[in-house]
Amino acid sequence: MKFLRYLTCLSILSVLSPLSVFARDNNQHSVDIPATVQVGSTQLKPGNYKVRWQGTGPDIQVTFLRDGKTVATVPATLKTNDGEVTQDDIVTDSANKTLTEIDFHRDKEALVFQQSGM
Repeated sequence: MKFLRYLTCLSILSVLSPLSVFARDNNQHSVDIPATVQVGSTQLKPGNYKVRWQGTGPDIQVTFLRDGKTVATVPATLKTNDGEVTQDDIVTDSANKTLTEIDFHRDKEALVFQQSGM
């Protein structure tokens, strides 16, 4: 009888453990920034960044990490690109090289950054 109880517990654990992979926090993406851009009060140099945000939107805080270290944390708006065809895109204001938006085609999400008065 004990063997059957242990076998049942083991079976339940083996079924539930793969589900924990799907329950991870999906509020992050890797993004390549091709040129130096301003976001908030920070200049981001070209390179690969992990972009992580907290909250479900629309108003969120976005953290840019590079090599595991926080480089910048800025406010943004999370929007859904319903039906829009986009590619992973970095959108900048070319006049002052400010990051205005990051589109994530795979998840139909976009981060829109608030412009500070420069």
